[in-house]
Amino acid sequence: MLLIMLGTPIRDRQAERREATRAEIIAAAWAIAEHKGLAGLTLRDVALAVGMQAPSLYSYFESKNAIYDAMFGQAWTEYLDIVTAAEPTLPKDPRAALKVVAHTFFDFAIANTTRHQLMNERTIPGFVPSPESYAPAVAVVELARRDLARIGMSGDADFDLYIALVGGLINAQQANEPGGDRWARLLDVAIDMFADHLGLAAPKKRAR
Repeated sequence: MLLIMLGTPIRDRQAERREATRAEIIAAAWAIAEHKGLAGLTLRDVALAVGMQAPSLYSYFESKNAIYDAMFGQAWTEYLDIVTAAEPTLPKDPRAALKVVAHTFFDFAIANTTRHQLMNERTIPGFVPSPESYAPAVAVVELARRDLARIGMSGDADFDLYIALVGGLINAQQANEPGGDRWARLLDVAIDMFADHLGLAAPKKRAR
């Protein structure tokens, strides 16, 4: 009673255990999806990985799509944390800043193909992320639009072109040379072309 009066917070150990189990289930789902593909994920495999019976999973997630939803939200939250931390360090030069923004997304995407597919491709029939899980994705887009607007991008068409440009190189890299750098090496060239489209001044060459 004295501790309560003093304002000492009371831990909800049951809630903590529940969240820890949910996190374990999500981690197992990622591992299985990376091995078998997103479509190959089954509740039975997830339950086996965490040491419980498949019906017990429904105490934590109401369906397999609910697990996908949690994975989707986790992935976009992770990327949002990365770009939020990187934003204050963007170079002042517009072209250089544009390349940093592009490389940040490109590198995150190709680092984990399964994660990228869930975040950016419609690979699971019937799966639609919940508003809560979709919120960090919206925040990332808003942040990217703000950064690119400062650089010189204007309008939806420019933003769509940028997304198609970087996304196309990501897809080509993953489809044709996963783990390589054939299309990764083209990213700076492509961004320079986009910068020319925006009318950004080219960097001055140093006199020899």
